Amino acid sequence: MSRYRYGRYQGGPDPLEPPYDIRSALDAMGESVLEGTGPGEALRELLRRGLPGRDGRRPLRGLEDLLRQVRQRRRELQKRGRLDGTLEQARALLDTAIGQERAALFPDPSDEARLREAELDALPSDTAQAIRRLSDYDWRSEAARATFEKLKDLLRREVLDAQFQGIRQALADPDPQAMQRVKDMMAALNDMLAADERGEHTPEDFAEFMREYGDFFPENPRNLEELVDSLARRAAAMDRLLASLSPQQREELASLMQQVMEDAGLAMEMARLGEALRTRRPDLGWGRPERMTGEEPLGLGDATAALAELADLAELEAALAQDYPGARLDDIDEEAVRRALGRRAVDDLAELRRIERELERQGYLQRSGGRLELTPKAVRRLGETALRRVFAQLKSGRRGDHDQRNAGQAGELTGASRPWRFGDEQPLDVVRTVSNAVRRSAAAPTGDRSVRLSVDDFEVLETERRTAAAVCLLVDLSYSMVLRGAWGAAKQTALALHTLVSSKYPQDAIQIIGFSNYARVLQPTEMAGLDWDMVQGTNLHHALMIAGRHLDRHPDFEPVVLVVTDGEPTAHLRPDGRSLFDYPPSHETLVLTLAEIDKMTRRGATLNMFMLADDHRLVSFVQEVARRNGGRVFAPDAERLGEYVVSDYLRMRRGGK
Repeated sequence: MSRYRYGRYQGGPDPLEPPYDIRSALDAMGESVLEGTGPGEALRELLRRGLPGRDGRRPLRGLEDLLRQVRQRRRELQKRGRLDGTLEQARALLDTAIGQERAALFPDPSDEARLREAELDALPSDTAQAIRRLSDYDWRSEAARATFEKLKDLLRREVLDAQFQGIRQALADPDPQAMQRVKDMMAALNDMLAADERGEHTPEDFAEFMREYGDFFPENPRNLEELVDSLARRAAAMDRLLASLSPQQREELASLMQQVMEDAGLAMEMARLGEALRTRRPDLGWGRPERMTGEEPLGLGDATAALAELADLAELEAALAQDYPGARLDDIDEEAVRRALGRRAVDDLAELRRIERELERQGYLQRSGGRLELTPKAVRRLGETALRRVFAQLKSGRRGDHDQRNAGQAGELTGASRPWRFGDEQPLDVVRTVSNAVRRSAAAPTGDRSVRLSVDDFEVLETERRTAAAVCLLVDLSYSMVLRGAWGAAKQTALALHTLVSSKYPQDAIQIIGFSNYARVLQPTEMAGLDWDMVQGTNLHHALMIAGRHLDRHPDFEPVVLVVTDGEPTAHLRPDGRSLFDYPPSHETLVLTLAEIDKMTRRGATLNMFMLADDHRLVSFVQEVARRNGGRVFAPDAERLGEYVVSDYLRMRRGGK
């Protein structure tokens, strides 16, 4: 029998994992929205922060975590070594060869030996020029000859490997045919680029090139553009390497590279290639110096690879930061993330993209005029979240109408039931309904005694008739609410109360009114994305006028007026409809505002005031309101505002005074 071993799936995201619930992402985004952040910034914050692990799922890393890893990888690369490793190695081999030659010449008393020593003494200090001088030197020492050949092989491999990642392996074979194949590849590559410039290149040409010379390109490009991108990045890294050296080192290394290319017969082809690559990709930061702080000397090929990776990481860092106009997750190169951080980071990025995409596809976000807005569906969800937060703060726990699950929308149960009628929302009386079906089935003339429900069997539980309420919540939108840290709490309170009334007490008519220099009615979708008004004025006079019209439209409803503010009235509405601001409050502002409060009292509406500051002017004003109207005054902390407002509404709905 076959034996099987089971383990954790390693090929990316688990294909059997349940689909991602986008609502949890909306809740996380809603935390920022309820604190006063706009929907667009809240989404960006969610993508930056990621999501915590829930229900056994691993945490989803955000862009900040990925960005932190990229920066750590850059620091590690910069500490990897020095860029002058090839020069140092070349000098060491050159000094070794000269030393071996001197050791062979020293025992020889002939004039020829002395002339040779003089020639060695006259070698320039510049490594490249010394190597050029010795290229035609007739070595007396076979060991010195071998060391010098080793030096030339090293330079040839390093210089070519700096341009083509697969050259080093190809030149490991000392067969001259290997170098000839490199020359053929270079010529074919330049011809292909020239044909592409003329518009004559075809995919078949590229496929033929890769069949012949694909082993020089281990990155396995799929088309000419990918090949050009790979070569250009490496060539730009080589250019940055030269720019990062001291002037003397730069001159020595450039001379060495030129000499190697000339000796290999590749100088012309390499010049053609470099010019073509720079023309095609001028955006790669050619000539920009890079700082390397390590102690270990790096070879030219390794140094170029390190600088190319550093350039990729810098580009990836900019994309992950998303701090430029019009930034989107689609700007982030998935393959660059894979190279830098591995497969798991790619999976996290894909999940972040999915969140951004699914929030729009599932109808939680929409774009209007280039701005991101919450839809009514999202606002309902955020309202439920705000209400859950408020209920979590209530000391009464699960007691009270707000959490009673066995009562109808209209009121308390009476204990009686009646036949169901179309449109009834009361809970079903299950016992009576099934009993009706059993009695009817038993009386049926047929022999079939199975119980089948019909429409006539259904009965509902009767509930008390509850008086509907006209609810007005007046919320201060002035800039001082932001300064005192009460803006998010006020926003959350408005959403929570609106959700409570809409879902639990649909017979009530609620209106949210925001006021600063002017007042206006706020719709649920406006509340979620609402920003504060950076204007002067707390126009409670205008807000009370709008609330009064709402109460007048519902004369048979019980009037409920709740006012949330952190300052006394400082503005009023003039007869011409314009707002007049004055601080300290003018006599006219106070008179007109108190007149509207007196109108509320005559309507039978009780005003309950929620103070978010202890300024003596505000305290004096609300005490006067309480004296005139008989309403209550609360002074909650901003964090408990929702608890106070919702509790007060529920107290009223239970008949409290």
